[in-house]
Amino acid sequence: MKLRGKAHKFGADIDTDAIIPARYLNTSDPAELAKHCMEDADKEFMKKMTAGDIIVADKNFGCGSSREHAPIAIKAAGVSCVIAKSFARIFYRNAFNMGLPIFESVEAADDIFAGDEVEVDVDSGEIKNITKGKTYKAQPIPPFMQELINAGGLMQHVAKKQVRR
Repeated sequence: MKLRGKAHKFGADIDTDAIIPARYLNTSDPAELAKHCMEDADKEFMKKMTAGDIIVADKNFGCGSSREHAPIAIKAAGVSCVIAKSFARIFYRNAFNMGLPIFESVEAADDIFAGDEVEVDVDSGEIKNITKGKTYKAQPIPPFMQELINAGGLMQHVAKKQVRR
């Protein structure tokens, strides 16, 4: 599977409060959360965002509290994946549980800028900066985690397994 979109660039240590501010946690409705995605990091993010676009960030993306609302908001906003130098451990797990593909690549995070057209091959972990004509490598997503993404998240994956029995 290939994902393609325009890059939206963020710095280091983007915490879950910047991804989805606590003042909006009175709902778990994905569509409502999406309206406020990245609001405290970039007030104009949702105005610039087009379905399929990609977030590119520095190190420690998703640090802070362990709320699942953060990857839900990103996915519901239409972001196809997140590329960063590194992810906070709990965000990493929550992203896959919610069906949001994420990729670690120092080179891609350093070299991709806002507005660059980016393509990610989920199976191989290859990241292409179409704008610059460069290719970077990220760890491919392991098969089981690809199953989670393809199912839409952990709960949907489990539900499909239950139906098959």
